[in-house]
Amino acid sequence: MKKVLIGVLIVAALIVLYTWTTYNKFIKTNEAVNGQWAQVETQYQRRLDLIPNLVNSVKGIMSQEQKIFGDLAEARTRYGNAQSVEEKVNAANEVESALGRLLVVLENYPQLKSAENVQTLMVQLEGTENRISVERGRYNDGVRDFNVMTKKFPSSLIASLFGFQERSYFQASQGAENTPEVSF
Repeated sequence: MKKVLIGVLIVAALIVLYTWTTYNKFIKTNEAVNGQWAQVETQYQRRLDLIPNLVNSVKGIMSQEQKIFGDLAEARTRYGNAQSVEEKVNAANEVESALGRLLVVLENYPQLKSAENVQTLMVQLEGTENRISVERGRYNDGVRDFNVMTKKFPSSLIASLFGFQERSYFQASQGAENTPEVSF
């Protein structure tokens, strides 16, 4: 009787220990994903801070592409007002689309490309786009690790017990593979 009781206590202790360590791993992985999303947002903010400078530099040289400037301003505002990760992703995709059209305009106007302040801002923006791409990849890596934990047995039991749910990957917007078109 005593051996059975000791055996039951050992099994119960192992279950509690497993639950405790798995729960803590979920917390750690979830916070890593949140931290990585903050890095993505930091790069988005850098991009959003550079855009007005680029737009103002371009506006000083040309004024016929006002729609692109308006689209960029609207997309920046939508990003600033976005609350959820999904809303921010959608708004960021709108910024990218409008920015892509602006960059096509810049490519088609050699006098813009030769302006020193426009060139400097374009280089900074390219660097920022690269950083965003890297941070998005890291975010998706963190999401993948978290999602694997939520799906694998027996950690899936702990996930459902404590309400940990699968996270969404960052995905490009539909049509992002197409080159933006700008007509003059």
